[in-house]
Amino acid sequence: MKARYLAPLGIFMGLLVFLGIGLNLNPREVPSPLIGKPAPAFTLPDLNHPEVAFKHTEMLGKVWVLNVWASWCVACREEHETLLQFSKTGVVPVLGLNYKDERSDGLGWLKQFGNPYQQSLYDHDGLVGIDYGVYGVPETFVIDKRGVIRYKRIGILTPELLRDTIVPLVRELQGNA
Repeated sequence: MKARYLAPLGIFMGLLVFLGIGLNLNPREVPSPLIGKPAPAFTLPDLNHPEVAFKHTEMLGKVWVLNVWASWCVACREEHETLLQFSKTGVVPVLGLNYKDERSDGLGWLKQFGNPYQQSLYDHDGLVGIDYGVYGVPETFVIDKRGVIRYKRIGILTPELLRDTIVPLVRELQGNA
């Protein structure tokens, strides 16, 4: 009779263990299946100059950061000053991916708050964002010289995150560790 209750009790206890582990995970550190894999190929128009097409292959041979943003994104506004300061350091090229936005709204947003991007690409339908596994904005990727995604951040970039994680990784990838 006791054995009849042990199996369900054991299953219940196992579920509690997995729940406890899950509650201690940081949702900002969702592992991306793209880490260590080639960044998805794309060709997109420049936000400022729609007649100019940009291909991801233009960044081969360079370590670079891709920041996914939108004018409608409240969190993007929160990280924007940090991005502006980071881009001024010139440590690494920072490209923007204007995601599911209207061109005029994106341009107005950059004019109002400043433009931290070496180039901002326009992904109106969000198809490139989907290829990159974007959950929402902001998201940031570090891509190495061979075009391989080496890091993904979901959420706001902070000065501490840049100092402690992204800049050391970029320097290592550049060979300047």
